[in-house]
Amino acid sequence: MKYLGGYPAHLLQQVQGLIDEGKLGNMLSQRYPEQHEVRTDKALYDYVMDLKQRYLRSSEPINKVAFDSKLKVIQHALGTHTMVSRVQGGKLKAKREIRVASLFREAPPEFLQMIVVHELAHLRQREHDKAFYALCTHMAPQYHQYEFDLRLWLVWRDLQVQSVGL
Repeated sequence: MKYLGGYPAHLLQQVQGLIDEGKLGNMLSQRYPEQHEVRTDKALYDYVMDLKQRYLRSSEPINKVAFDSKLKVIQHALGTHTMVSRVQGGKLKAKREIRVASLFREAPPEFLQMIVVHELAHLRQREHDKAFYALCTHMAPQYHQYEFDLRLWLVWRDLQVQSVGL
């Protein structure tokens, strides 16, 4: 349960109980029965820009948004927000990019929203502090529940891979 580090022991026991009873996948599929329709980089760009326009109009522009198959969930990178600076002429130009791990092409819409909101919040707040999470919950009021359930989904996916590999 590597994705659940830092959560209280009683919560981890409940999760382990669901795993032992084989009910974790069913619980998640009942809670999140749908998959989103965002499958291409262009659709992801439009999705991100819609959220940005709705909540962060005055923030710096985003130059690129894409799904990225190289992001590894194991290294705790579900998405990234980067700023690339280049000198052009005598000026320093900064381009901002958001990349989302490719596995989220097949995820429930709430999980994609949580990842995108998280990365958008980095436009205003660099650190994961109180102001950062306040901005996340402003854009997605259920942010913390989605984050926890996303972590459960990642645990469940790992269990599926392990059971197929056996």
